[in-house]
Amino acid sequence: MRPDTPAENVDHNAEAARLERTADRYPEDAEALLVQAAAHLELAGDRPAATALYDRLLATQDGLENPFLVRALKAANLWEYGHEAEARAIIEGVRAAAPRDPAPWVIVAEALESHDELEQAQETFTEGAGVLLTDVAEPPYSTHPLLFGRHRVRRMLGVAHDEWDTLADTLHSSSVSLDELHDPKRVWSLGSDNPAELAAEISRLRAELGTYREALSRPFPVAVLHWPAAELSELVSGYPPLVSEYPSHEEHLATIEASLRELSASGTPNLGIVTGTVPSYEAFAASEGSSPSDTALLPQYATTLAARGRAVEWPPQRGTACWCGSGRGYGECHGE
Repeated sequence: MRPDTPAENVDHNAEAARLERTADRYPEDAEALLVQAAAHLELAGDRPAATALYDRLLATQDGLENPFLVRALKAANLWEYGHEAEARAIIEGVRAAAPRDPAPWVIVAEALESHDELEQAQETFTEGAGVLLTDVAEPPYSTHPLLFGRHRVRRMLGVAHDEWDTLADTLHSSSVSLDELHDPKRVWSLGSDNPAELAAEISRLRAELGTYREALSRPFPVAVLHWPAAELSELVSGYPPLVSEYPSHEEHLATIEASLRELSASGTPNLGIVTGTVPSYEAFAASEGSSPSDTALLPQYATTLAARGRAVEWPPQRGTACWCGSGRGYGECHGE
């Protein structure tokens, strides 16, 4: 989600400015674009400007999809340029809110870890795991960094493995075990003049890099496009040829759930739902030099939204609201 290209290989300030201009043109995507812009500013060393972007987003908090993610990023950034007290206050606020998204938990826990607050980092990783993984049969892929981070901190603290550490070991796909990767003594081997120790460390680093690349190369979610009732009504009114694609909103919602269940049953992983808006779709059609009436654009639009990080995981985690926006729990709505 966040760029990690070294500053010498890209003009991060220019890229941040470009993303800000794009956010002004496409306000429906401003959250994702401005978070990316802030990350570029952090990499450029302009952390106060990054904080200003986070504040800009939080000023419109009611319209944010994930305000806790923005708060977590702001806290991590503040701490890096000397605003420790404010960062700690934000971190405590994120923990108290117990978000249902793993990303804020990971970010604030890693911020604590990077400043040697290992006990607090362990507590934060554990709280996040408790919120997101209690009574969950199979941890979603998005929660794996939570378990891996918790394992790493606990290994540094020298505490005994528990069930979640064992689960992290099971989920870890690298040929080098998590215990080896998270061994606190590894740092000493980097300064060794023993060729065997150095060779072993190179193997471990290669395994870590392989795991990182695997995570980056995962495909975007297989995303199904969802239109809220008001948006769908506006869409088919403005573009009548799409009525054949969407006879009614009720049928549209039923088709989404049925399609996702069929994909899941066939073994397709990483399923998600993206929510469309008419202005965004019209802008996409214009960028493709096509008409919004063209049904062939719909799956392309869904893929583009997913690529921008707009997909939400399907099925929703236990106890969360249904993806359709009814306000009811998924198990009492389309998950019945």
